[in-house]
Amino acid sequence: MASLLIIDLHYVADLSEVDRHIGAHMDFIKRNYEAGHFVLSGRKEPRTGGVIIARGNRAEIEALAESDPFKQHGVAEYTITEFLPTSTAPELAVLKHGA
Repeated sequence: MASLLIIDLHYVADLSEVDRHIGAHMDFIKRNYEAGHFVLSGRKEPRTGGVIIARGNRAEIEALAESDPFKQHGVAEYTITEFLPTSTAPELAVLKHGA
């Protein structure tokens, strides 16, 4: 199994500016689910950014993050953390490291 990575998005612009790019960002999200790169995603509450759980190698996921319209338009900053899940709920066992 490829590594799992947490992409932590933090908005650095007003929500009105973020909202101008939400459609393009959601197209980016959809394309990466279809390509098998993304596992889970959603916005933070309160709405200060979002979180994406991705799978792949770190360099590949970093390149994907750079292509996100939010990043390209400077409305979000990203932190990427690689992790190896060793314990999961039964329904997520396919994501366990070494599975």
